[in-house]
Amino acid sequence: MSIGDEPRTGPSTTHPRALSRRGFLTLTAGTAAAMAVGTQGAHAAPAAGDVAGHGRPGRRRGALAFLDAASRAYPEANTGPRLAQSYADQLGLFSTAFVYDNALAVCAYLADGRSRLADARALGDGLVYAMEHDPGYSDGRLRQAYNVGPYVFYDGTPQNHGLVLPDGSANIGWQFGFLGTAVGDMAWPGIALVQLYEATRDRTYLHAAVRIGEWITDRTWSTQPLGGFSLGVDGQDVSLPNGSTEHNIDCVSFFTQLRSATRDDRWRLASDHAYAFLGRMWNDVEGYFYTGTNDGVVINPEPLPLDPQTWSWLTLREDRYVESLDWAASALAVTDTAASPNSQVPEGVSVSGVTFSTGSLTSTASYNDLPVNPDGVWMEGTAQLATALADRDRCGKGWGRSRSRGRGGRAGGRAQVRALLAEVEVAQARLGAGQTMGGAPLPERSGIVAASSLIDSGFGFGYFQVQHVGATSWYVMADRRVNPMRRGGI
Repeated sequence: MSIGDEPRTGPSTTHPRALSRRGFLTLTAGTAAAMAVGTQGAHAAPAAGDVAGHGRPGRRRGALAFLDAASRAYPEANTGPRLAQSYADQLGLFSTAFVYDNALAVCAYLADGRSRLADARALGDGLVYAMEHDPGYSDGRLRQAYNVGPYVFYDGTPQNHGLVLPDGSANIGWQFGFLGTAVGDMAWPGIALVQLYEATRDRTYLHAAVRIGEWITDRTWSTQPLGGFSLGVDGQDVSLPNGSTEHNIDCVSFFTQLRSATRDDRWRLASDHAYAFLGRMWNDVEGYFYTGTNDGVVINPEPLPLDPQTWSWLTLREDRYVESLDWAASALAVTDTAASPNSQVPEGVSVSGVTFSTGSLTSTASYNDLPVNPDGVWMEGTAQLATALADRDRCGKGWGRSRSRGRGGRAGGRAQVRALLAEVEVAQARLGAGQTMGGAPLPERSGIVAASSLIDSGFGFGYFQVQHVGATSWYVMADRRVNPMRRGGI
C-alpha cells in the first residue's frame, strides 16, 4: 500500500534503487525477458481438475509442495537457519525472501497440522536468526527482506551466500535496497512467532516476539493527531511519518496476541493505540476503511485497497466494521478472461476474484513495457477474502448491519468461500507453469501466482503472473479455515 510499504517506485524502465514487499517492479531488461517466458509458460498448464491430485486435499498438498520448494531451494547455502524465497525465479528478484511472506508460510505450515510443525519451526528459526544477527543493529528489528541463495546481480556483481554470511551475520537484501523496516513487516513475523510459541511452548519464539513489539513501540509510536503507529524506518534508519491502516490492523492483531501470551499490560496499551487509529480510518457512510495517512494529520482517501477490509474482520470480528467485507467483495470484484485488456490467461480460461484496490480497476500503467490488465485478479487478496468470509461464516456474525444498509445483502457463506477457493485453484492449475525456484523446476500445479495477469496496485507498483509464497500461504489458510490474526485461530 502507498503508505504501508516504503520504499517503492513507480512505473519505469530503470532499475529501482529500493523496493518493498509490495513494490515488486523488477524493472530490468533481463527481468522483462524472464517475465515473458513465465507468461508463455502459463498456456501450457493442464486443466483445473488435475491440480496435484483429485479433490481439495490434493490441491492443498500441491500448495504445500510449492512452499517446501521455496523453503529448501538452496540446501548447499543454508545448512543451518533458512528462509523461503518469496517468488519464483521468473520475477527477477533472485533469492529474495521477504519477512512478510515467510511469516505467512509459518502460519500456513501450522495450519496444516502437527506433521508440518518442523517446517514451521525452520522458518521461524530463520526469522529469529535474522533478528539476532543483523549486521548493523541489535535492537530487535527485521529488514524487509534477506538473500537466501547465491546469484549474480544484473550489473554482474555476485552474491555468493545463503541467509548466513561467512561472518555469521544475516544476509540482508542490500542489492535491491530491501534494508528498511516497516511496521507491518515486523508485526506479521511477530504474529507468526506468537503462533509458533502457542504451538510449541518454546519461549525462544515468545522472546523474539517481545523484541519485535518493543521495536515497534519504541520507534513508531505516533503522537500526530491521527495517532497509531507510523510506517517505520528507511534503509538509513530515518523515521517515516506515514501511517498505514493495514499495518495498524497488523499491530492490533500482534499486540493482542502478545498480551494474551505474556499477560503484560503494555501490549494492551499498544493494541489500544493502534485500534484508535483504525476508528479514525473508518468511513461509516460507505462501509470501508481508508488506506491511511501520508503525514499523520490528514487522511489519504484514495485509492481504497483490499487488505484493510479483509484483515479488519480477521483481527477485530466487530459488527460495526463488518460491512468492509461486503464492500470489498463487491467494489473490487474482477474477472480475467482472454478477452480482457492485456490479459495473460489462456483462451477458454476465466479467473474471478478481487483486485488490489480501486486504483487497479482503472489503471493504464505499464511495467517492464508490459501494460496492465484492469480485469486482472490479485490472487493473494482473493485468498484473503476467502479466509475472512470463512471466518465470518464460522462466527455467524454480521447479518443485520449489512442488510440494514440496503446494499444487496451480506457477502459470504460457505458457497461463496468455496467459489473463491475454486477460482484460486483455476490459477493454480492453469497459470505459472514452467517456473523455477533456485533454478530447479517447481512441482507442477503447485504454487499460486501473485496475479492472474499483470495488475497495477494503484499505488505505483505491480503484481505479476509469478508463483508467490504469500498467495500460496493464504490459499492454504483459507482452505484449512484458519485465522492467523486471532489467538487460537490456527
